[in-house]
Amino acid sequence: MRVLFATDGQEQSNAAIAVFQYLTLKENDEIKVIDVIEVGVPLGVDIYGGYLPDQQELEDKAKGRALSVLDKTAEKIRSVVDNEGVNITTEVLVGKPESKIVEQAEEMSANLIVVGSHGYKAWERLLLGSVSDAVVHHSPCSVLVVR
Repeated sequence: MRVLFATDGQEQSNAAIAVFQYLTLKENDEIKVIDVIEVGVPLGVDIYGGYLPDQQELEDKAKGRALSVLDKTAEKIRSVVDNEGVNITTEVLVGKPESKIVEQAEEMSANLIVVGSHGYKAWERLLLGSVSDAVVHHSPCSVLVVR
């Protein structure tokens, strides 16, 4: 079985880790843990004369945070999975989270995607969007959304 676990390090993603205690994973099954960072492009001119970090600096800081989140998440998953033969890998991706999650699932031929739900109400979902909703509708495999 190949499982893709998408996390952002938030409470909802951490709650989704518990689902791994209910999955029957065998020797050489794979869990890939990803964090997708979306770095906005800074404005070219600061009308107030302040410091504007460049794109690379913003991306490097976001990647550093994401790597820390991935290390902690992989460790938590390892403590829940009862089979030492399960391969757990991590990767930081850059782009729109919903599309990168679906692309990664296709690339690795995932059997299951596990994501946490932010539990947005209708108005918040309209304004902010929902990564889990987009993944459910575009995924090549089953998706487990954990509240």
